[in-house]
Parts: sequence; C-alpha cells; structure tokens
Amino acid sequence: MNIQQVKAMMELQALGNLGSIASSSSEGTNVFQTVLDRALQTTGTDTLGSVQNLLNTMPHHAPSPTLALSQENGASKSQETDIDSIISRAAERYGIPAKLIHSVVKQESGYDPSATSHAGAAGLMQLMPGTARGLGVTDVFDPEQNVFAGSKYLKQMLVKYDGDMKLALAAYNAGPGNVDKYSGVPPFQETQNYVRKIMDSYYA
Repeated sequence: MNIQQVKAMMELQALGNLGSIASSSSEGTNVFQTVLDRALQTTGTDTLGSVQNLLNTMPHHAPSPTLALSQENGASKSQETDIDSIISRAAERYGIPAKLIHSVVKQESGYDPSATSHAGAAGLMQLMPGTARGLGVTDVFDPEQNVFAGSKYLKQMLVKYDGDMKLALAAYNAGPGNVDKYSGVPPFQETQNYVRKIMDSYYA
C-alpha cells in the first residue's frame, strides 16, 4: 500500500457521515465499499476531490436517515401545532380550559387522530358512533370535527353537573346515566382511573 492509498483511506474516514448517505444501489452494492475500493486505486494528489466526484456519481435511491428523521419530525411537529390550534379554538368556543381538552385528548388517544377502541370509540377524543352522530360529526377521524364535538359534549357534561369536573369526566367516560345512578363517580375501576389520570394531568 503506497502513501496515496493511505491518504485516500484517511480522507475517507474524515468524511464522517459517509455511511449515512450510502443507501443501497439498484444492484444491492454497498456504496461505501464501492467508493473505498475505487479510492484505493486513486493515484492523483487530489484524492478527496476524486472521492467526492465518485460520491456525486453514485445512485442514491433513498434519503439519508438523518434527512428522513428530520422530515418525519417536521411532519410530527406540524401535526402537533395543528391539533394545538384546534384545541385552542374549541376551548374558546365552548368556554372551557384548553388544558382540560388537552388532558382528555392525551388520555383518550395519545394525540392520535386515527385511534380506535375495541368498543368503537374513535378519533382524538374517542367519540362513540352514536355520540358523534348526535353532535353532527360526519368524519370522526377529522381532527377538527372530533375535537370540537368532543369539547361540546364535555361542556354539556360540565353544565349538567354544575361545573364539577370529576363528575363531567366520569360522565364523558361512563355516560351520564351511570353518574346519575351512583350519584357520583361510578365504582368502575376504569372510570375511576380515567378521572384520576386526567385530573392529575390537568393540575400538573
């Protein structure tokens, strides 16, 4: 191995992120290895320039992992911003705290607009089909329709129970019939945990 070959290898290592931009070519060849093999044959003094030229001619059929992650994070942040905006507008329309809606959305769906339950509840605020229809929802998976309808229903429960947040949340989860039947939060483990978790989140 001559000094030019050693220099080529050292300069390849200095590229640092070469591995991250090396995606599979159509022939399944490892791009990094291909560039290395060709670089070792370089005899000119501008080895790094030769390597860069080789990189520019190699096929890249997929974005680098860093770029893909950046794009994914950008989409996620955009979605979070949209949901936050929807919640803020719903809170203003129905006169309830935005943080309460956030706490319900977090507990119900984890901010996943496509979430569904085994019982048939769907969307960000997990509306049951009958409730959604009664509130005029045409697409339960549409974030704006779902959040506005869920917020409206939550407001109705708050009004029904004179602003008692625990009872309103219990009614949201188990139905007002059960709250009335037990004259308070029903003795259902799921409902009791539900109310406790949302109250903890709201007051955190």
